[in-house]
Amino acid sequence: MGTTNVSVDSRDRIVRLTLSRPERENSIDAATVRDVQGACEAVPDDARVVLLTAEGDIFSSGWDWEALLGKTTDPIAALRSHGIPPDPFGCLAALPQPVVCALNGDAIGAGLELALACDIRIAAENAHLSVPDVSLGLLPLAGGTQRLPRLVGRGKALEMILTGEPVTADEALRIGLVSAVVPRDRLAEESAAIAQRIAERGPLAVCYAKEAVARGAEMPLEQALRFETDLTIILQTTEDRAEGVKAFLEKRSPDFKGR
Repeated sequence: MGTTNVSVDSRDRIVRLTLSRPERENSIDAATVRDVQGACEAVPDDARVVLLTAEGDIFSSGWDWEALLGKTTDPIAALRSHGIPPDPFGCLAALPQPVVCALNGDAIGAGLELALACDIRIAAENAHLSVPDVSLGLLPLAGGTQRLPRLVGRGKALEMILTGEPVTADEALRIGLVSAVVPRDRLAEESAAIAQRIAERGPLAVCYAKEAVARGAEMPLEQALRFETDLTIILQTTEDRAEGVKAFLEKRSPDFKGR
């Protein structure tokens, strides 16, 4: 299945979302935002991983201002007039399944903010990542000021945001913005391999682990530790947990059902 700007393919319980505007450097217009949100809503409950990438040589050049602005010069008004919410890519972060992002090339502005809404980022070695909005007299408009410092720390995030200068894939790896850098011709293989490894793990444990990290990061440590324990207790009651222990004792691969 597919939509105008985001193609969707589901195989082996991995849902693959692909930005499909290479002729426009996968720039993000209102239709792309709607397609991303629609694809998230359509992810089936039994899917175990979502893998996001893009066609062409650029992951995304950011907002398609030519399409969005129209007759206005107010970017906020333009986004709102197209029904784009303040957190347009929050649907990815809200998915219970882990989201792996394969950055096949440069991710600029809203393109990087799209990647920041994912859980794991893998970059092609030629990729450059940036949030250059201040050079246009703007703030990042899709969560960059919030998700970036939570990922790389306040100092480095401020440097990237205030200068607008890009970082290389290797620098992104060093600061924790991406978790791996691979040759461009191996990106699809490597990102699919990571998605497959996650898909083979206990799906309930994986989803609870994502929730524990995401929600726990916003809690005081003592409260977060209690939350982790609560999720563990819930997991103890599932068939998957019993199957995991049984498979370990029987020295075989577990057959998880997601229940």
